[in-house]
Amino acid sequence: MGTTAVVRGVLKPDGTLELESSPGLPAGPVEVVVHSLSRFAPSDEDWWQYLQRVRSEVETEAGSFRTESEIEAEREDFRSGDERIENVLRRTNAESAGTRRR
Repeated sequence: MGTTAVVRGVLKPDGTLELESSPGLPAGPVEVVVHSLSRFAPSDEDWWQYLQRVRSEVETEAGSFRTESEIEAEREDFRSGDERIENVLRRTNAESAGTRRR
């Protein structure tokens, strides 16, 4: 990962950015992540557009969400833990019963 610079600016209605100062980075490719600093910025988006935008922002910051198959694999792993515990309990009970008979 390269050098990071945080620079404030203004997002214009046409989508262009006006920066308050130079980021101080060498010329070349960059990645730009824009966070609104206005808590109550006017919005024309409906609730579905809002959810899509927020999900996109979360994915940009934190990576991706788990897939259905990843979640199901984790559930199966938890369930197999129950089976292992049951097997240990059966063995322990069988050993205890054998000890009591002696």
